[in-house]
Amino acid sequence: FLSVTEDLVRRRAEHNNCEIFSLEEISLHQQEIEKLEYLDKWCRDLKILYLQNNLIPKLENVGKLKKLEYLNVALNNIERIENLEGCEELKKLDLTANFIGELSSIETLKYNIHLKELFLVGNPCTEFEGYRQFVVATLHQLKCLDSKEIERSERIQALQNYPEVKQKIREQEQAYLLKRAREKEEAQRRMQERKEKKQNQMESEHGFNSPDSLQDKENHQAEGDGEQEMWRTVEDDEEDRRFWEELTPYTPESRLETHRYIEEKRRAKDNIRESKKREKSPWRLVTAEGKVLNVNVPKLHFSLKDDEENNQIILDLAVYRHLDTSLLDVDVQPTYVRVLVKGKPFQFVLPEEVKPDSSSAKRSQTTGHLVVSMPKAKEVILAKQKVSTSIKHSDCNILKKNAKRSGQVEKLEVDPSKYSFPDVTKIIQEKERTGQGPVSLQPKRITETKK
Repeated sequence: FLSVTEDLVRRRAEHNNCEIFSLEEISLHQQEIEKLEYLDKWCRDLKILYLQNNLIPKLENVGKLKKLEYLNVALNNIERIENLEGCEELKKLDLTANFIGELSSIETLKYNIHLKELFLVGNPCTEFEGYRQFVVATLHQLKCLDSKEIERSERIQALQNYPEVKQKIREQEQAYLLKRAREKEEAQRRMQERKEKKQNQMESEHGFNSPDSLQDKENHQAEGDGEQEMWRTVEDDEEDRRFWEELTPYTPESRLETHRYIEEKRRAKDNIRESKKREKSPWRLVTAEGKVLNVNVPKLHFSLKDDEENNQIILDLAVYRHLDTSLLDVDVQPTYVRVLVKGKPFQFVLPEEVKPDSSSAKRSQTTGHLVVSMPKAKEVILAKQKVSTSIKHSDCNILKKNAKRSGQVEKLEVDPSKYSFPDVTKIIQEKERTGQGPVSLQPKRITETKK
């Protein structure tokens, strides 16, 4: 059975910084709790306690909660009211949809003098003749029963008829208790039958450890696991149909049996799922011919950079920022790189050979990415070419700079003797001086000039 654990209480006490000793309110509904314990030791200051929709069969271990004002145990398997005398401040008690047939057990609530509201809707005792009158007459402090206010006149009338009503209730209660005893026997018998049937089924499935049975089992497996699995599924469906169609009384036993059946089926499915995960074939990383494949099982973004300047290939793999580095396993080979991220492989075939021994892997401090640097195998040749090209580039840069500088000097030069083109303004004067030389066409111009 499942009981209240400290871990569960702490998890449900988030609103109180997970502190349980000073806790005043806690909700433990729908936790499949089958035994109520420890709360009166751990949470002495509790004022409000929600325990609805569990499988609690008995009210216990809450009697020391002196400050408890509201207790909700609706939709459980409780059959009688008990052990609440110590809850001195109890004002509201919700027992909706339980199995309380022993109505006389409400007499124990006389000691809870502050009790104002009581809910018993959906319990077998509410079908008793004179139920409401009996409760109203028994618990004088009550103001409201099953969401209906108790009038003064109703209480007076209930007190007048109390002896007769009490006798009727006792008789109906005895009849109900006899019926419950038969139901318990029936539930016990049914449970035993189901247990035996299951045991026989397991024996027939697995067989005895005789050579013949083992041989048959091997042959059956050889025929195909698919057929066996299909057969099991059909059988499970048939079992499900029989279970849910079977008519059973609504009792604490049947409710518990239903819950356990659902839980059993869920576990069986989980086991099948786990076994399938384990049986799952490993990821295919290399073909039968030995060809390495590109694989990205973790579905991570990545980039591959050819760093010519440093003659290396850089892989940037976008692993999760908060992933622990111990969950990464890097393997660099001459032609490919493989990274296991939480056991899932990322594999990439490299464009050219690298040197695994000189490779390095580290996490980026800004992005958290995995950066794998892999030096190329052809280091020497590429290095020489790289140097010459770099020199050429630098030479070109120097020439360009010089050309720029010289151009700037020419533009800024003011000395006329530095001009490379002729001085047009002096051409005519020079011709006049040199025109007296032996040139046949010059005399006319000279005479004209003299005149």
